Amino acid sequence: MSVYDRPVWQLMQEFAADRPGQFRFAELESWFRDRYPAVQAPTLRAHLQRMTVGNGASGLPSVFDRIEHGLYRAVPRQDQSKPTALTAPLTAASADVVLITCVKTKLSVPAAAKDLYISALFQKQRQYAERSGATWFILSAEHGLVRPEEWLAPYERYLPDCPPSYRNAWAQWSAARLELLLGTIAGKTIEIHASSLYASCLTPALQTLGAIVSTPLAGLAQGQRLAWYGSAVEGASSSRPTKPPPDDQVVKPARASDAIVAVTVTKLLDQTQSRGPAELRRMGKSEMSAPGLYSWWVDAHGAGDLSAGLGVDVRPGLVYAGQAGATRWPSGRQSANTLWARLVGMHLDGSAAFSTFRLTLASVLREPLELEHVDDPAVTEWMENHLCVIAVAVEDADSLMSLEHEVLDELDPPLNLSGRAPTPVRRRLSQLRREIR
Repeated sequence: MSVYDRPVWQLMQEFAADRPGQFRFAELESWFRDRYPAVQAPTLRAHLQRMTVGNGASGLPSVFDRIEHGLYRAVPRQDQSKPTALTAPLTAASADVVLITCVKTKLSVPAAAKDLYISALFQKQRQYAERSGATWFILSAEHGLVRPEEWLAPYERYLPDCPPSYRNAWAQWSAARLELLLGTIAGKTIEIHASSLYASCLTPALQTLGAIVSTPLAGLAQGQRLAWYGSAVEGASSSRPTKPPPDDQVVKPARASDAIVAVTVTKLLDQTQSRGPAELRRMGKSEMSAPGLYSWWVDAHGAGDLSAGLGVDVRPGLVYAGQAGATRWPSGRQSANTLWARLVGMHLDGSAAFSTFRLTLASVLREPLELEHVDDPAVTEWMENHLCVIAVAVEDADSLMSLEHEVLDELDPPLNLSGRAPTPVRRRLSQLRREIR
């Protein structure tokens, strides 16, 4: 998957729909730079090649025609071929490399990497990788990417406990070593079987080298992963498994009704219910201990600051909205997050590393407020002076993610990026966020 929670081939289809005429690679690259800047040029070249008519064996839809050297056009939608599983992530059927993750439970003595880890999950991952027919490696938090036969001593390194600088270096080294061992990985499909943190760290580094990244078990809890591997290994002989987890093992998200969407939108727009940060703190945790949705609003002076930072006009009013506490799909895992934890713990008192909203504000206000760093206390002070929020509790956490999508389609706040249509404000915001990172 891409860092935008959609495969790159789906983003390519979005480009094709947006630019139906003839184009050259530079125009494709510019379009992605404005909207999805984490997708690098080598990845785009690999996808353009694999999604051009005549390369159907790639397993991706044929969306482009090559007119002449360097000149392409989008195929009309009714003529586009479809991949074998349009809504499913790529699986080992098309993977060139399988990467599996280390685990905490290990032998107490040195051993080959494939034998050092002894948990049930690792054993299933190993069986799957060995039967896949693909080249496979192990992702070690301590050693980076290692061959199955490499001997390792027991260690206690845990990637989530490491600082971002270590995780970034770990990802860059792991990707570089993979290319060192295999030669160029541009155009190759790399399938990652690891937690979301490992995958999110490593994916950009692999895509920079032109790889196509697949995470077929993204979002599944450990029990569901074990069941998936059991099904995949049992069905594998000389061929590799191609199907996702059985339907009875993946819980489907609930959909919010149109009536609930309408009521929620009305509440999120009712400014008589807005609270400033100081009042929010006085209300206390107990009054906002539920999951729900929220909308952040800016006053006229704050809108002026945002406009100055963006170089694009931002009007006073609603600027950002989101949710807290939604059930995580497709795993069905319950979230312990609450409106209080999100609004106070993350947005007001947190850091940009854990709050998209704070990162956005710091990016935009860096020059107007002369911020020294992304977590400058001046950001919190500005929020307390110029923002207010409306919080709406939602009892049904299972439908909250669907409700958020429907509500954001109605509200379309200017500073929300994910899943939103490109605008001058969002293009400039994306650029500023890249710069501050």
